[in-house]
Amino acid sequence: MTRKLPPHMISRRGFLRLAGGTLGAGAMAAALSGSMRSVLAPVGLAHAQAPRPPDLHFASTDGWIYLPPTPAIPPYHPDPLGPDATGKPLNTYIFGFRNVTGLSPALVAAQKMKAQHVAPLFWVNQDAEFHVMLENLGLQIRPDLVDPHTIHWHGFRDAIPYFDGEPHGSLSVPINKTFTYVYRPHEPGTYMYHCHVEDVEHVHQGMTGLVFVRPASNPNWAYDDISTAFDREFAMLLTEVWAEAHWADAHIQLPEWSDYHVDFGLLNGRVYPDTLAPNGGGNDPVTGDLIPPEGRPELQYQPYSSLIRCNAGDEVLLRFANLGFTPQTMTLTGIKMRVVGEDATPRRGRGGVDTSYWTSSISMYPGASYDAIFTAPAFDALAPTATDGVGTYNPYLLYNRSYVRSNKLDPSGYGGQMTEVRVYAGGVPAQTGPNT
Repeated sequence: MTRKLPPHMISRRGFLRLAGGTLGAGAMAAALSGSMRSVLAPVGLAHAQAPRPPDLHFASTDGWIYLPPTPAIPPYHPDPLGPDATGKPLNTYIFGFRNVTGLSPALVAAQKMKAQHVAPLFWVNQDAEFHVMLENLGLQIRPDLVDPHTIHWHGFRDAIPYFDGEPHGSLSVPINKTFTYVYRPHEPGTYMYHCHVEDVEHVHQGMTGLVFVRPASNPNWAYDDISTAFDREFAMLLTEVWAEAHWADAHIQLPEWSDYHVDFGLLNGRVYPDTLAPNGGGNDPVTGDLIPPEGRPELQYQPYSSLIRCNAGDEVLLRFANLGFTPQTMTLTGIKMRVVGEDATPRRGRGGVDTSYWTSSISMYPGASYDAIFTAPAFDALAPTATDGVGTYNPYLLYNRSYVRSNKLDPSGYGGQMTEVRVYAGGVPAQTGPNT
């Protein structure tokens, strides 16, 4: 016999919010007798949750980013609700994360409505305990939505449910609350993380980033294998924007997700040629806000460049990940790449047989990651060259083979998932971090 629930009992969004109700279990446990708590408490929980400053402090909130306003997609893009200050025409609404590590509580609170896309890149060391505190600041444009948020480390092999971030089996973080995730990663490689509450919406809105684990044997290897040694590394996170979905969240509407299509293909949160613009400058020490890339105030909340600079002979590691909803194929013109890892797993067969392979194109299904290494070719003065602030270089394109995802350029400058590899005879300084 099927019992019909009254229609007023609960909405779909309200049901999903119940995932956050797991936090209430903590309050219930506090009310139990000491003997009962000793029975229910997991062994070693006190050690896992011992107070210590987090290695990273993330804040979740909403915000606006810039995408080329033409060709327009009326009425969805550019969104007229977006801030349009001189020189900063932000026009696409997002949800996202911010790295607020070291900021005072007042400055953390001031970052509400200042999310970034893509989410902060971070990395950890193999077998080292790492703590990430998530603080939910709420959504300024949509105060009617009281969504909790989580950090789900996609593909993490040794997560216990308590720290997994899937809200039905672990915890979610309500507005104005914090939770600290504890990780002890054992498997090197390239991973992703994202919010897992209403994940179709939240991932697409921008709550996703890239994380990788450095091997304990050598942090300049992709895996525990000298054949994966590199001189430089670059993260390449592929995401997508369906303009109607972003407009709908800003305008209190519900999109029909079965109509999903890609209007903008993003590489590290930008489209070509903005992918070539410099990195942002980190957090302003006075306001806590992001410092925009030099000369590009409209890219303030899209801090990651995809430009690859290297000297001839450098071993360059590309960490690809696809957290859009459609398969993608990235091609590097004129240079072969050796794929050494897939989904944070080294390309090794039984008995350690090397199964890496050489290719100029890498196809990625949604949720996949690939690690590929190329050797920068010798500088050729007779080949096509160009000059920038570093020097003269040979350019090579790295682009999505689906033309509409890589280079929809028209006179207004609209682009997609494309960037450049610039190979110099010398003079490129050592990296201070990934993507520098």
